[in-house]
Amino acid sequence: MKKVVIAGMLATVMVGGGLVALIHSNETAAAPIAMDSPWPGDVSKSSKQPPQQDGKCGSANPAPKAGNAGNNTSTNTSETVQGAYTVLISGGFETDPQDHGRPVVLIASALGVPTEVFRKAFSGVTPAGLDRGPTVEEAQSNKAALMKVLSPYGITNDRLDEVSNYYRYNGKNGGIWKRTLATATPIIKDGVVTGVTVTNPGSGYSSTPTVTIKGPNGIVTAKATVVFTKDFKTNGSISSITLK
Repeated sequence: MKKVVIAGMLATVMVGGGLVALIHSNETAAAPIAMDSPWPGDVSKSSKQPPQQDGKCGSANPAPKAGNAGNNTSTNTSETVQGAYTVLISGGFETDPQDHGRPVVLIASALGVPTEVFRKAFSGVTPAGLDRGPTVEEAQSNKAALMKVLSPYGITNDRLDEVSNYYRYNGKNGGIWKRTLATATPIIKDGVVTGVTVTNPGSGYSSTPTVTIKGPNGIVTAKATVVFTKDFKTNGSISSITLK
């Protein structure tokens, strides 16, 4: 059965019983993600990429809210207040320039393959273009190109669909993939910040976020460690934060 439904930016194609969601390429996107297309349905290989923004990742949430930011929001900073101290975790959603805004590191980890393997699989994809959605034949060809490289690693059609649907996003209004913002609180001894406790590891971080602790004695910076797993709930999560 082949069924094509096109509605605005999203087209869903049924190919041989497998679901592939397809999204048009985007030539522009709001900060912080510079992208020319989402992954992997439209599977664009456009080389055009907007310039990177100034690195600021949205405004901070009112404390102590962080939680799941979902899609289509520019808020990429969590803020946690503990007494006279505030911990800000900002950014962490930048991508490798060669991936054109796609969270390839997250996708590859969720599939359980090295990042370079997924990049190789994606290199066989052909773009649908900005003025139309992909045809059924193009969708079939793109899916075949991906599976040709991924199937030897034990990746099934269903798992590819599951991962692609989870990390699907539309960057037109500054939205990015699903993620949960991490939160942390400072460890204070004799009025001095001696450490940081991760209270929510978050998920969906594609790069290392910036951690800043503001207090009565000034600003202290810390370094977060991001880990990647096959589990959506922990893929791109913060395992620890240490003072610099």
